[in-house]
Amino acid sequence: MGLCEKGLEGYITSECQHVNLKNDWIPIKKDCVVKAIKDLDRKSEVLFLDEIPAFMSNLSNAAKENNIEITQSAATVQKIVEILYKIASISQTIAISQTVMEDFLKTVNVIVSDESKNTWEVLNNGFITRNESTKLLQAIETISDRLSDDSFMIKETSIQLNRTRIENSFTETSSLPNSTTQIVIPKVEPTLITIIIFTKLNNVLPTRITSNNDKKTSENHINGDVVVVRVNKTINNIAFAFDTTNTSLKNPQCVFWNFDLDHWDSTGCKVKHSGNETVTCECDHTTSFSILMSAIDNLALDYITYIGVAISMASLVLCLIIEIIVWKSVTGNETSYMRHVSIVNIAVSLLIADIWFIIGAATANPGQPTPVNPCSAAVFFIHFFYLALFFWMLLSALLLLNRTVMASSQMSRAKMMVIAFTVGYCAPLLIAVITVASTAGAGGYIWTRDTCWLNWSESKALLAFVIPALTIVAFNLLVYIVVVCKILRRGLSAQPDESNALIVIARCVVILTPFFGITWAFGTGTMLTPDFAIHVVFATLNSLQGFFVLVFGTLLDRKVRESAKSLIKDLSSHRTQNTNPGNTGSEAIILKTRGTRVMDSEVRRSSVSSSVSAASSSSSGSSTASHTALKA
Repeated sequence: MGLCEKGLEGYITSECQHVNLKNDWIPIKKDCVVKAIKDLDRKSEVLFLDEIPAFMSNLSNAAKENNIEITQSAATVQKIVEILYKIASISQTIAISQTVMEDFLKTVNVIVSDESKNTWEVLNNGFITRNESTKLLQAIETISDRLSDDSFMIKETSIQLNRTRIENSFTETSSLPNSTTQIVIPKVEPTLITIIIFTKLNNVLPTRITSNNDKKTSENHINGDVVVVRVNKTINNIAFAFDTTNTSLKNPQCVFWNFDLDHWDSTGCKVKHSGNETVTCECDHTTSFSILMSAIDNLALDYITYIGVAISMASLVLCLIIEIIVWKSVTGNETSYMRHVSIVNIAVSLLIADIWFIIGAATANPGQPTPVNPCSAAVFFIHFFYLALFFWMLLSALLLLNRTVMASSQMSRAKMMVIAFTVGYCAPLLIAVITVASTAGAGGYIWTRDTCWLNWSESKALLAFVIPALTIVAFNLLVYIVVVCKILRRGLSAQPDESNALIVIARCVVILTPFFGITWAFGTGTMLTPDFAIHVVFATLNSLQGFFVLVFGTLLDRKVRESAKSLIKDLSSHRTQNTNPGNTGSEAIILKTRGTRVMDSEVRRSSVSSSVSAASSSSSGSSTASHTALKA
């Protein structure tokens, strides 16, 4: 056990552990409290009621001056919660003024900030300190009941309080940054009401839930502001319109914090309306309200995405295997050669892009900030290789244009390859690098939450993909129209093999280019809208990209099919020649014996035939000689 660092008071408990081949003392618990807070904690033990205003002023000043140390120290946050709870408890016999409440909320504003999120995770997951978040919320509600009869408003960076008198109906709208939460009470008897809106209390409160139908959910998130409503009268109907902080989450539940159960509870609350960005709740009581939303739909979407991309990758691998097998037999002329170079590079670019797409999808966590370093790497390669896919489609269109409209302008294979790889890879690489250089420094290169992709809301980096892709789609369609018009007027004057290659190129240009464009139009739509249907359509089209390349780039090519059939036939013939099934063992001996007998029989027949032929020839020779002699 050792002392804490300078400026902190308490002890550090360490344990001797074997690390890196040696024993070392490793800290396992830190009970270190900021000294200024520790001094105030001691003073709170003997605090008189009339000392509360000065004490709260000192506490809020200490919290503001030491906010960095406080938000990173679980022990200090815990000690501040204990102090606030103590102040709320001893204030039950006095009226709390606006000044005291301002200091109270200033202190709360520090300990619920985004910087303290990890600290609250430690507190909420602890065995002894599990109820610190509940204690804080209870302190807020308790002291709110003791406010003076004055009407006033308090506003901090993440907290808004409105203490006012209502006569009949009441409407309150948040004026906090990035919040338009609205509270509507249609009818109530004249009374004083206190409305407190918190935009950062989701950093504090856990998502434990028990609902009126006993359903348990594990993947829940506080997906909106937390609203505290305190009023002395009975309210039978109160409505809340919450902005959803994470639009990718679904299945909203309107809930309140049940102090008896130490859980969120949906009893007496129901969802009245659920849209893309807002959820309206109705409740029949007043306490601390918010909305919980789950990521169940995201889980289903993840399965669709991963399975779909796996199908695309499998199709691309098969496409490359077929191209390797038939390469020599289908690249006899320059047009066919460049066509297959293009389709191979399209398949390779899409395959690598799909691999990085999976990596990016696995890295991002729904509802959480995007991890900058791994996502930046994934986004760069996704951006680069998907752009390369479009640029190789552009090269296919240019090849088609060159071979039909500008047939007299022929280039050597080497020159075409240099141009192709320069356009196919150097151009998209340049765009990707410029995008990083122009947006990364300002923190606007990648999406900030939920997904690994180019940023839109801050830097519009997504345009570095959208503009080149849409331009290529439009140009390729224009090329196709020009080529079709030329062929209809003059016909296609080319050799059969080259003609087949041009037909396949045209088919790829007119089908694959719009398909890729439509796919990424929906892909861009997923960045701009939480609509589940848009995400499903994109995931489905994304899974078909590789399959379409396989079908329209390879399988529907007549020369590829003929070459594949020829190779299969040759392979089958070769196997037949090298295989003699059944010629083993006793059957082989029988066949050999039969073969010997047949051969002997054939030899004897041949001998007899030879003798007969010789005899016949001899006889014919004698007769001829005699006839000649007689004639003489």
